[in-house]
Amino acid sequence: MERLSADAIETWLHEHPEWALDAGKLHREFVFADFVEAFGFMSRVALVAEKLFHHPEWSNVWNRVSIHLTTHDAGGLSALDLRLAEAIDGLAG
Repeated sequence: MERLSADAIETWLHEHPEWALDAGKLHREFVFADFVEAFGFMSRVALVAEKLFHHPEWSNVWNRVSIHLTTHDAGGLSALDLRLAEAIDGLAG
C-alpha cells in the first residue's frame, strides 16, 4: 500500500471538512442520541472495515465515537484510509 502525498491529503481534507489530521492520522468525532445509536453505528462500520480488511482505531463513550485512521504498512495515510473514511461518512448519514 502506497503512502499518500501531503498534497493529496490536503485536497481530500478540503473536500471532507468533517475530518482532520491528528498526529498524522485521519480523525473524526461522531455524536449520537444515545449509546445504542453509537454502538449500532460502530457495528455497521465494523462490517465495512472487515470487508476492506482495514480496521479503525476507535473509542466509544456513551453517545460518542472517536475514529482515527492510518495504514501502518504504508507508514501513514493511504487510499484505503480515504476509502474507509468515505464509507464511514455514508454510514453516519
